[in-house]
Amino acid sequence: MSRNSAKKRRTGFQQERELVAKLWKLGFAVMRAPASGAKIIRAKYPDIVAIKNGKIFVFEVKTREKPSTIYVESNQVDKIREFSKRAGGKAFIAVKIRNGSGWRFIPIERLEQTPRGNYRVTLDELKRALTLNELKNIADDLRPLTDFIQA
Repeated sequence: MSRNSAKKRRTGFQQERELVAKLWKLGFAVMRAPASGAKIIRAKYPDIVAIKNGKIFVFEVKTREKPSTIYVESNQVDKIREFSKRAGGKAFIAVKIRNGSGWRFIPIERLEQTPRGNYRVTLDELKRALTLNELKNIADDLRPLTDFIQA
């Protein structure tokens, strides 16, 4: 593994741990899946699983320096889709924008499929994405998720 890819991996783990701490502070039962990103072919683990008031949220975590289009491999979307289906939860791409914009959450239903079968989060979708507080409000039944999924 190159030094640059090792640094990216450490940064990704650090951001996942940050999100775990933030969700925990907001009252979620939350854990980071340590096998995420591992070379386990049949495993369908999300990066993070969070539960609050009986609602299950699963996340694939991405990090960017500034807002931009985000590409997600189809296998990453497939794994959180399958996990959330089995758990009866909702799947999101969680994006940390490190320029100070904070965390954003995009329901996987709003991802756009690319011609090669992968997915992308457009800049417009990133701007419309849920904030941490909006995610908490969904878990607390203050606002239904369908308010955010519909176009």
